[in-house]
Amino acid sequence: MIPTSFKNKLHTCSYLIFLFAISVTFASGINPIKTKDKTVKVFKSQFENVLGTSFEMKIKTSSNKQASNAEKIALNEINRLSKIVSAYDKNSEFSLWMQTQNTPVKASKELIEVLSLFDSWKSKTKGALDPAAEVVCQVWKTAEKNQILPSKESIQTAIATVNQKHWTIDYTNGTVTHLTNAPLMLNTFVKSYIIDHATKKVIEETGVESVVMNIGGDILVAGNQKETVEIANPKASAINDAAIDIVRIQNQFIATSGNYKRGNLIGDQWFSHIVDPRTGFPAENSISATVVANNATDAGALATAFNVLSVTESVELAKQFPDAAYLIITKDGERIQSNNWTSIEIAKENNAVANNLVVKNDQWDPAYELTVNLELAQIQGGARRPFVAIWVENKDKAPVRTLTVWFNKPRWINHLRAWYSANYSKFNAETQSINSVASATRSAGKYAIKWDGKTDSGDFVKQGIYTLNIEVAREHGGYQLITQEIKVNNKANKIELASNPEVASASLEIKKK
Repeated sequence: MIPTSFKNKLHTCSYLIFLFAISVTFASGINPIKTKDKTVKVFKSQFENVLGTSFEMKIKTSSNKQASNAEKIALNEINRLSKIVSAYDKNSEFSLWMQTQNTPVKASKELIEVLSLFDSWKSKTKGALDPAAEVVCQVWKTAEKNQILPSKESIQTAIATVNQKHWTIDYTNGTVTHLTNAPLMLNTFVKSYIIDHATKKVIEETGVESVVMNIGGDILVAGNQKETVEIANPKASAINDAAIDIVRIQNQFIATSGNYKRGNLIGDQWFSHIVDPRTGFPAENSISATVVANNATDAGALATAFNVLSVTESVELAKQFPDAAYLIITKDGERIQSNNWTSIEIAKENNAVANNLVVKNDQWDPAYELTVNLELAQIQGGARRPFVAIWVENKDKAPVRTLTVWFNKPRWINHLRAWYSANYSKFNAETQSINSVASATRSAGKYAIKWDGKTDSGDFVKQGIYTLNIEVAREHGGYQLITQEIKVNNKANKIELASNPEVASASLEIKKK
């Protein structure tokens, strides 16, 4: 029989252990979810230069080891599939096949599947989606280089080249025969295809509760997780600009395609990088299309197709996919959405009060904004995104506004030692948004962050001298701090900042909105 005094000591010890566990959990900055006496956490990873863009993954599991393993499996599968279908890798299976002609070549099941999907989507869109669209893209890239619009003859030649049959597939023998020497590019839905396969492999091999995988703004949410996704405004450039819409999805894929990230400038005219292979001209009907569907390749293909097709053609095509919900923004700013879009849409906060502040003559003019253009140094083959803090201080070096802080675990924020020292006392890691953002694909490591001239409390600053700070700290790597004095006097100004081992380029620009 155990004495009562000893029992009391055991209860006291257990209670202290419980309190310690709770304190550690909340110190980690991750909200716990109790499932069968196991604490489930959301583990977040960010990488740059994966498939030429950014990569973010969220894993819900109770095991640190399982989360780490999931990350490795995802990266390995992405790399494996890239080595099959990438047109940018000269040694990929697709690139080596492109060097052959009129000879049946044994192909992997993945390459055959992707080429077969392109045949299917070319038919469904009546030629609007075609890997030979690269022929037209090259015509317009040459036009930009020469700063001369393409001739009618060059356009017609490009269309004729696109309309050729570029391959045949022998499903029985598992071979593909390349028939032309036209440049082909497997874009459109291939990123969606890779995300889908990588996510399924992670879940199958690790048994994690959920995966949210985001590569360049295309996102798959799989498992026991409802994810809030902000849809980037196609007329806004900064990552901290307000979203055009917000949705919540589960076990679905969301893809966004648009012409607002990339294109060709000829003279003073901007032309989309998305072209219509049927006409030989850049697409101009829409500036953004977002599609949510149960099937990843359906979402990716439809999002691109809606940028090429007319609105009428897009609505007609969508009828073949009743599970898909879509939002199209036309070049005139009109919103075209499916009837089922509201089923995934969530209400946005009303900021009308904040936007009607009384501004004094000696304060920041609300008509202006400051944009921080930042390009992180790239590591070949992909690497973890470094921690970054960007904030503004007044002439007395007192913090005025934190524009952005990037971190994956709150306990490591102190790696940003200058920002941490000045700002952490009033920074609450728990309140920081971890929503995913769906957007058109952008280049790896390139970001724009805006300052609207307000303090952390929402008041406009007074005119005068301020300091803009950019701090970059790489986990187990380099550290850099850039400080630049800026003059707030409601006049346009642009400052180029010096590069360093962690920042490939950076600039500050104050101008009217």
